[in-house]
Amino acid sequence: MTLQLNATKRAVGDKVAGMMPAVMYGKHAGSTPIFLNPIAFLKVYKEAGESTVVSLDVEGKKENVLIHDIQFDPVKSHIVHADLYVIEKGQKVHVNIPLQFIGESFAIKNLGANLIKVLHEVYVSADPSVLPSHIEVDITALADLNSNILVKDLILGKGVELYHMNELDVVASVIAQVEEDLSAPAVVDMSTIEVEKKGKKEEEVVA
Repeated sequence: MTLQLNATKRAVGDKVAGMMPAVMYGKHAGSTPIFLNPIAFLKVYKEAGESTVVSLDVEGKKENVLIHDIQFDPVKSHIVHADLYVIEKGQKVHVNIPLQFIGESFAIKNLGANLIKVLHEVYVSADPSVLPSHIEVDITALADLNSNILVKDLILGKGVELYHMNELDVVASVIAQVEEDLSAPAVVDMSTIEVEKKGKKEEEVVA
């Protein structure tokens, strides 16, 4: 199901109570200031993020867009502005796709290891029509304390390719838990401290 948003054009600097200013632009299109309903936009943004195509209806003219950037109010933390990137037909886009970790690791469940998530998203290139909302990382592959998952191990989906990423970068790994021994108190070498104090006094006297 395609996510949809309605918008109206606005002049630069215009303000309307209850409406959120935004800008739509594209590679071969100029910048167009628009208004969005903030409640409707937030609902779409929570589902689409910045990697899912949204159908934008601007006073009857429809464009496919990606939510490219958003700005928050520094005090109230709500969204106050959005940039929407217009996608041209046949044009590939480059976006960050979030990773979703699934499965069960033998090392974590049975060997007491901890999961280390090194990456939380990957940068890909694809036609907007095949962009996934997320990419799954199956941690079942982490079977022992020496195992890890690399970028090259990810299943991206048909038509989706890595973009400017090293395939040998680690996505996730496991590490053994280190238990601190609190049974024996730390022993302080008093003779060392005394020598340091004496040396300090001698230095002060010489000076």
